[in-house]
Amino acid sequence: MSQDLGKATGTDLHGAGEFTLREIVRQPDLWPITNEGVRSVREKKKLGQTFQNRRVLITGAGTSAYAASAIAAAWPGAVAVPSTDLLVDAGRYLDGVDVLISVARSGQSPESAAAVERVRSLRPGIFQLAIVCDPDSALARANVELVALDPRTNDRSLVMTSAFSNLVLAGNALARPEAVAAGVETHSKHAADLTSEIDQACRRVAERIADRIVVLSSSPLLGWAREAGLKTLEMTAGHYPVVTETFLGLRHGPMSFVKSDTLVLCLLSSDAVRRSYEMDLISELRAKKIGHLVGIADPEETKGVFDEIIPAVAPREDDALRTPYEIVGPQLLGYHLSLNLGLNPDNPSPDGIINRVVQGVRIHSALASEEISSAL
Repeated sequence: MSQDLGKATGTDLHGAGEFTLREIVRQPDLWPITNEGVRSVREKKKLGQTFQNRRVLITGAGTSAYAASAIAAAWPGAVAVPSTDLLVDAGRYLDGVDVLISVARSGQSPESAAAVERVRSLRPGIFQLAIVCDPDSALARANVELVALDPRTNDRSLVMTSAFSNLVLAGNALARPEAVAAGVETHSKHAADLTSEIDQACRRVAERIADRIVVLSSSPLLGWAREAGLKTLEMTAGHYPVVTETFLGLRHGPMSFVKSDTLVLCLLSSDAVRRSYEMDLISELRAKKIGHLVGIADPEETKGVFDEIIPAVAPREDDALRTPYEIVGPQLLGYHLSLNLGLNPDNPSPDGIINRVVQGVRIHSALASEEISSAL
């Protein structure tokens, strides 16, 4: 499918960003493998019965928090809480929770295992499961049920790309196995076939960006939008200010951020009602002559709507299941922006402002926190 990466993208795979590019482009090959692996674990461990009529909380840190948000959108009744919040405020979020699912690439971030232990200390009866790309991580060893993904999802690059899409797909496959299985092969093939076209569109858009970026989606895809914005922040070392919003939310103040040459990246919904509201907002931006409008959409259905189009991989799939497939475009956009700035997408933060595994987090005991509160 996507074996010949150089041919697919026309990019030197032995220069800056070679790991990042390989990890982005090989995602379609891994999605069916992830789905099959999750199906096997789900059946072997009878997880369908474990999850039935249970309230599920999904957690992760950073990009994994956005993965958790995307999974929760596909999981009826589930909620997503970043592990960075769960660790310090676990008691606020655990009422009525029966299942905790932690998602992580490395599983080595200090908050990951600590949040698991904190929840266990407060509510030992909660069933805990982790979806990880590294089966030897601290999170994987934290006495939880484990779904370990193909080791190729454990990105070597600083930024998460393949890890993100596969973590989301794995969570979706736990939540809605039949729906995911029905589409994964088709979407994987379509993504592989579109790789070159998506890459070329992202190159053009990257050349056009002047100063700032807005990323828009409707609510089932807000995890996608936040991750799309984070990719440009990470891979450009914060060079471009980014705002992520819903289409309807943009009018309520954030539209003041949009200038005439601001990139406005729009992921169009597959739902007719959502799409009607989205098109109204796009028409308003056009009438106000603000924003360089770029759509992730079906080119045949949106001629004349946008200034540029990045082909959508799964434009007619249920929005709640589209995040793994539609994140490829923003990942390639971040990659080309990084190269255009003279950065290395594999390590766009050589001065160590950010790291592949978060550093500098001290874990404080709950008892110590309670003593400090009492003293105050």
